[in-house]
Amino acid sequence: MLAEIRQQPAALAKTLAAELRATERLKKFLATRRPKFIVLAARGTSDNAAQFGRYLLEIATGIPVSLAAPSIHTLYEASPDFKDALVVAISQSGESTDTNLVLEKARAQGAFTIGITNEANSSLAKLAEHVFLVRAGREKSVAATKTYTGQLLAIYMIAYALGAPIALDELRQVPDWTAKALSLDDDIKIRAERYRFMDHAVVVGRGLNYSNAFEFALKLMETCYVVAERFSSADLMHGPIAMVGPSFPSFLFAPAGVTWPSMKEMMEKLRSLGAESLVITDQSNAEAEKLATRAIVIPASLQRKGAAPAELFTPIPYIVPAQLFAAHLAVIKGLNPDQPRTLSKVTKTM
Repeated sequence: MLAEIRQQPAALAKTLAAELRATERLKKFLATRRPKFIVLAARGTSDNAAQFGRYLLEIATGIPVSLAAPSIHTLYEASPDFKDALVVAISQSGESTDTNLVLEKARAQGAFTIGITNEANSSLAKLAEHVFLVRAGREKSVAATKTYTGQLLAIYMIAYALGAPIALDELRQVPDWTAKALSLDDDIKIRAERYRFMDHAVVVGRGLNYSNAFEFALKLMETCYVVAERFSSADLMHGPIAMVGPSFPSFLFAPAGVTWPSMKEMMEKLRSLGAESLVITDQSNAEAEKLATRAIVIPASLQRKGAAPAELFTPIPYIVPAQLFAAHLAVIKGLNPDQPRTLSKVTKTM
């Protein structure tokens, strides 16, 4: 898992370079066939990537986006109308049975289909009309890391193809920002020691980093066996905050931008409750570091100006410290993060 986390800058750069020409062709095609709505289908870590896609694509393109519920097809045998839709299936292995079924049915109804996968010869790659291949190389660890960030990158490219105000020159900086996040590895390993006996936690994110709250919590659950609940800052305040008390472990993604005021309010509330907060941020948000009990600060300023959100490119660099934290904590707890109990690399569900 640690080795694959450290491969991410190279994997991202390779994916971007290899897929850019096809993305430009897709952009020309979608200009003549703009979808009325978008449906994203995925499971597990890929579903967290889809959650990111829901935010990015709606914010940046204005096209309504929904997350597919595969059991509607597999269990209830219903047939939603996918006419005039863009349907995107996301799967590390490309062999998720129910995700592929959603794609197959959508294509039969006339939807334009896109697949995002790490496996060029997978069933998903053969089903989709356009394929974004994540060039991450074989992922051996059960806990997905480099394929998750590769999937996020592919979603940025889909947004670009749909006319989103995303500058390719900025997108090319993502591998470097990811490398800067990796430079915190030794510091994160030391910080993880404090949480050796942690068995429960909350993870909080909002907007474009809401998906990272789900992904960080998943990594804590599957590699460290920590019961990790994930919330947006708004949802945590609507009831679940009652479970938080003194020394309760809380992890937060806190970029500068439009989500910061609500995240700041959340952090102030956690401080008043005596909770222990660890924030992941970057140099553009010094206030977050001051409010948290502890902070992991990526040595770069990721806030941007322009039509797109200030925190537009934070999700990929921000998840890297969380991945490192989970991997190191698992080892500190005497667990093997590469082989979590009861899990296998490819999970097929119906």
